[in-house]
Amino acid sequence: MSAAGAHGAGAGGGAAPVRVLLVDDDPLVRSALRVVLGGLDDVSVVGEAADGDEAVALAAATAPDVVLLDVRMPRRDGLSAARELSAGGSGPRVVVLTTFGEDDAVLAALRAGADGFLLKDTPPAGILAAVRRAAAGEPVLSPDATRRLIGHVTGRAAGSPGGADGSAPPPGADARRRQALARLARLGAKEHEVAVAVGRGLPNAEIGARMSLSTATVKAYVSRVMSRLGVDNRVQVAIVVHDAGLL
Repeated sequence: MSAAGAHGAGAGGGAAPVRVLLVDDDPLVRSALRVVLGGLDDVSVVGEAADGDEAVALAAATAPDVVLLDVRMPRRDGLSAARELSAGGSGPRVVVLTTFGEDDAVLAALRAGADGFLLKDTPPAGILAAVRRAAAGEPVLSPDATRRLIGHVTGRAAGSPGGADGSAPPPGADARRRQALARLARLGAKEHEVAVAVGRGLPNAEIGARMSLSTATVKAYVSRVMSRLGVDNRVQVAIVVHDAGLL
């Protein structure tokens, strides 16, 4: 069973604490994160790493549910570590730690399988909420951040070629659109609706409210959508939906 899948199977049937691995080459950042996450009944920091190599080794040893991962580190960076940690979709949830101005690195990590991103100056309550959402399989991206980041991934950010200004689409956009539409054609009607909602960055509860479905049913739909599209996380679902021109 994966770390994420094991979460919630505590003694006596109670929910086990969310196991978190902190990865950043700056010890002050790790210390601050440990202070924020320490002392909580539902969160447990199981280790700290200073680079990607240590992160992968510690993840194997400690089976975290969530890895908070700096994207820029010496020796082995967060991009390479995220790719290995996310391989096969059975590992921990990976949330990239970043600062403003690192969009390219964040986007590369998301494409490699990371489940979302978190700014290092996020207030403590936001960090806690992000950890809990990641462990529950929810996106760690606001709708606005999703649109901005996905727009950059596909070369369609506002003001760029192929953006809202009516300029020509970037090279390969037509091919990506055809491929994305073909992949979405594998989905049933409800699955397609869920995929578009995921592409808009909506959490499961909001999708359920809009579609009159329980949160558990939405989670099942999201899992089927990811399986049929051949992707590992919600951000990659959003990329397919955006490539298809549905956002």
